[in-house]
Amino acid sequence: MQELPQVFRVRQLFEGSAIEDVGQKVKEELLSLNLNSKIQPGQTVAITAGSRGISNIALIVKSICEHVRSLEAIPIIIPAMGSHGGATADGQRNIVEKYGITEDYTGAEIRSSLKTVTVDKTKQGIPVFFDKNAFEADHVIICNRVKAHTTFVGEIESGLHKMMLIGLGKNEGAQYYHKAIQVFSFGEIIDDVADIVLEKCNIVAGLAIVENGYDETSIIEGVQPSDFRNREKELLIQSKSFMPRLPFDKTGLLIIDELGKDISGSGIDTNIIGRKFYSHQASEKDDVSCHRIFVRGLTKETNGNACGIGLAEFTNQRTVDEIDFHTTNINVVTAGHPAAGMIPLVFQTDREAIDAAMKSMPLGAANNVELMQISNTLHLSELYLSQTYLPWMEGRADLEILSEPDEMEFDTEGNLLPVKR
Repeated sequence: MQELPQVFRVRQLFEGSAIEDVGQKVKEELLSLNLNSKIQPGQTVAITAGSRGISNIALIVKSICEHVRSLEAIPIIIPAMGSHGGATADGQRNIVEKYGITEDYTGAEIRSSLKTVTVDKTKQGIPVFFDKNAFEADHVIICNRVKAHTTFVGEIESGLHKMMLIGLGKNEGAQYYHKAIQVFSFGEIIDDVADIVLEKCNIVAGLAIVENGYDETSIIEGVQPSDFRNREKELLIQSKSFMPRLPFDKTGLLIIDELGKDISGSGIDTNIIGRKFYSHQASEKDDVSCHRIFVRGLTKETNGNACGIGLAEFTNQRTVDEIDFHTTNINVVTAGHPAAGMIPLVFQTDREAIDAAMKSMPLGAANNVELMQISNTLHLSELYLSQTYLPWMEGRADLEILSEPDEMEFDTEGNLLPVKR
């Protein structure tokens, strides 16, 4: 087998402070919106809960419920996601409950259904779908994290608008919109659908979340429906400045310990790995270039959904054995990105996979490979770099060396030890 480079452990320093009392901040922001002038005692308020692994999401949703109850209204939690959870009501309820959003914890009923109503059509003739339970509520609060989308680029990407479009559009809406986006522009579809939802679906408020590079809650902001577009544009810029990143923009082999829907909508965040436009190489629009990618596991929270595994060239047998192909296939087909579910080359052990990846390197690269090992594309504060990067560390105040170069560590079965978090 190929001789492997020695690696050393590095800590990255990212921008963005963390909110100390998340629950109190939620209540303060909602209080600033004067919802008591719109929400009357006894009315129902639907609150969205998505499929992403948002930090403190259970506490955030619980705090929204508590504020709604302080107005003597009735909070209802709506699992708001497209094709996730196998595109079933029980599967989507299970996802939010695994994030800690349970009826016992929040004190609110969870109403999970894939039933939608068609509230109108856009000027392109596209039907606007909306979760039936949310539509029948007196009011809706849109709660979501604002961040860069993994496929589309625009002033609005992933956040409040996407929750109204895909989350509350459910599987039916997600299928239709992803097809429409292949004909019309993402910005055009998201603007037109959001305008109709805001006009006809009783949206009373938004709660926008921005996280820092350590996956901590950095910003929580209550947003009036009339301000959704302007504030989301501004918060997206802030979110992108906080986004974690690889320490260097070029690597020969990127080893990813785990992928999952809780990590990113695409399983592996394409903004991090530089494959936002092409599945297996960087484009001129990407800031990062990874020549080869080896994915060596799925998160427990992804429940077998391996969306994103098709972005890698190499994987191992144990990862393939964990895949729920039914769930994965539904997700990638609905998203209009079937390549994201395609299986890479499969090897019995990590050592064999890394050896194959090294052999596939360009002439001369295998002996001086630039290698990185990360936990996943959400948690990048600590990682391993090959000794090739040592000369590049000079002058980097945002990087701290935690260990001397040493051999890569494998267990007795030839599987690489994960990055500790």
